Amino acid sequence: MSGDGERGLGSRRVEGETFSDLYLKEVAAVAATLPREALEALATKLAGVRERRGRLFVLGVGGGAGHASHAVNDFRKLCELEAYTPVDNVSELTARANDDGWAESFAGWLSASRLSSNDAILVFSVGGGSREKGVSTNLVRALELAREIGTPVYGIVGRDGGETARIAEVCVVVEAPAERVTPHVEGFQAILWHLLVSHPLLATKPGRWETLELRG
Repeated sequence: MSGDGERGLGSRRVEGETFSDLYLKEVAAVAATLPREALEALATKLAGVRERRGRLFVLGVGGGAGHASHAVNDFRKLCELEAYTPVDNVSELTARANDDGWAESFAGWLSASRLSSNDAILVFSVGGGSREKGVSTNLVRALELAREIGTPVYGIVGRDGGETARIAEVCVVVEAPAERVTPHVEGFQAILWHLLVSHPLLATKPGRWETLELRG
């Protein structure tokens, strides 16, 4: 991934500029760099999972875990795509982490869910996981299991050097200023999965407020 200056994301404040000005300018710059073709490909792939009656397993830790839970709700309710995430069952997740180790927590859950090549995994992560750096090792182990089984992997991440970007069939890399990579990547993850559940290839019904507006 190139440096901030090369990306032109405007991560330096200029005289008279507030932090709010800077941050929102960065948001606009990040949005302009998002790979549209990858987003369209991701929508197509997820629609294919539904068409073949597969299941979507959404994985994330920290902020990504929050996205996973919310996204599962929307994929199920708005897209009629069968979706699940291990972070919705804190009892099982913590039991697996306690008994088998954090690195095995997601893989063990996926195995018990009978993960197959008919299903798919969607990852929300800033770095994408790295065994070498000891970062998000539970994501790494889950992706290794997916590769062993032949389950397609997709991701929305902030680094193109992590495990997710390395093995995913489609991976959207959100290129953000290094000084604020986490807030921007996590913020855009929410924007992008909302884009996906609103996409004509996936959405089977409008949201509640959109329904009310259309009636109004």
